[in-house]
Amino acid sequence: MERPLIVVNFKTYASASATEAERLLQAMEQAAGDTATMVAVASAFDLAVLANQSTNVEVWSQHLDPVGLGGYTGWLEPQTALTRGAKGSLINHAEHKVDLDHVRSLLSMLPDGFPVCACAADVEEAKALAELNPTFIAVEPPELIGGDISVTTADPAIVSDTVAAVKAVNPSVRVLCGAGVKNGMDVAKALELGAEGVLLASGVTKAKDVHAVLADLVASL
Repeated sequence: MERPLIVVNFKTYASASATEAERLLQAMEQAAGDTATMVAVASAFDLAVLANQSTNVEVWSQHLDPVGLGGYTGWLEPQTALTRGAKGSLINHAEHKVDLDHVRSLLSMLPDGFPVCACAADVEEAKALAELNPTFIAVEPPELIGGDISVTTADPAIVSDTVAAVKAVNPSVRVLCGAGVKNGMDVAKALELGAEGVLLASGVTKAKDVHAVLADLVASL
């Protein structure tokens, strides 16, 4: 199995934007080791700066649109994202939902090997996304996002059920889990349930001691 992923979504938190995004990336660089692949999911405004500074953390886009170069004001055009250093992207996050055609069209435009993590609210959405062959699917019950209880505790069955359902549809898709993930115990439980990594945000971006939290996330790997 490939190394598990620790994917940190910077969102647009003040503690993870502009110069604070650079500080958070530096903390992730220091925490990254050989046991996991660390991913920083940056806003479009910060992506190029972070990608230019990153050495051992992958920098992904938070979203991309299936449009080309041209008259697409306000859209996030994939080729420029790649040129500016994006090493992957989220799509269909609970805070930026799109339809299946959007995901399908986007995947058809991207080069082979460019990782895309499609987010799913439940098992049925995960199955539908698996048909499109993204690199990853992250199951995140929206009611638990940003909360104090990890999905691995509140609803462990949705993780294991999503893994089983996705693998039945498309064995090549790797499954992550998110929503409320905050510490190494949550990461260990996610892997025990069959996930191959985690997607989290506030557990890192709002942490009082970011270095300690990042170290704990990989401590049990």
